[in-house]
Amino acid sequence: MRVRRHVERTADSGGWRRLLGPKETLRLLEGSVVHREDFPSLGALLALSKPPGLPILGPPGDLSLDSLLPALRRRLGLAAELHVVKAPARSQAAISHREYSGLVLLSSCYHTTKKLQQFFTSARRRGQYPATYRAITVGVPAEVEGEVSTGLCWQQQGDRAMVVPVPAPGRRSLARKDVKSTLTRYRVLSATGGCALLQLQPRTAFPEQLQVHLTLLLCPALGDHKHSSRVGRVLGVPFCLPLETAPTRTQVLDEELLSSLGLSPRQLHHLPLHIHLQELVLPEGPLCAPPPPYFLHTLRSLGLPEH
Repeated sequence: MRVRRHVERTADSGGWRRLLGPKETLRLLEGSVVHREDFPSLGALLALSKPPGLPILGPPGDLSLDSLLPALRRRLGLAAELHVVKAPARSQAAISHREYSGLVLLSSCYHTTKKLQQFFTSARRRGQYPATYRAITVGVPAEVEGEVSTGLCWQQQGDRAMVVPVPAPGRRSLARKDVKSTLTRYRVLSATGGCALLQLQPRTAFPEQLQVHLTLLLCPALGDHKHSSRVGRVLGVPFCLPLETAPTRTQVLDEELLSSLGLSPRQLHHLPLHIHLQELVLPEGPLCAPPPPYFLHTLRSLGLPEH
């Protein structure tokens, strides 16, 4: 296995991140199991809280959750192979969603996996919101609660593909699936010092949907080093910059916020994305995972209630 080490924040305030190799990551995953059900004839259903920086899938030989599943199965004493049922922002671009933290469902039973996947799909079709995220944002939405609705598509920008909003997609582009209509419901749970803790409930699933929607609210997620550059400020008033004038860069934070977080400008590129899948509604009821230590540390540093 090529060791492309995944990076995790330490719980203390000194030193934001440390490198974790396969063995350390495996121990971390074993200790991150928040729910386990063993069915004699159907295998097992597990839920763990994935750390940020660890991709769900990855190229052969790279460190990923999928590559560690055989070893994790043995560590947990399970007979059958594990596979992913549900993960943060799971999509055809799961490799690019390594930065999300939160609940991942694992199953060793094909029928359980199929049943749960059908449950999530039908829930969305009924207008329900089976997944609830928490996000810390730089900026506070103008409205305490509301919805963000826009088309999203992939667009080539130089040597990389970017997810971009399409405010009024045409019927043909939607029918060809070049563009997907997306919707996220949000609610401000608390706000202080120009930052906020938000509850996010996506009705749809698209790569980087939550980051783009937060940017459209002019409140990018803390640690978003991909989309936050689209939010500019004039005399302290935020506005959305055209994509061609906002190249991807490390998120820029003012001195006061840096001081609150105990960061220097040189450490900013290590700042993890503060979006966490906290709750999934299963057929038997909701399943929750607490935010990771770095997320809680940030809440305390900013004076935001932990809820």
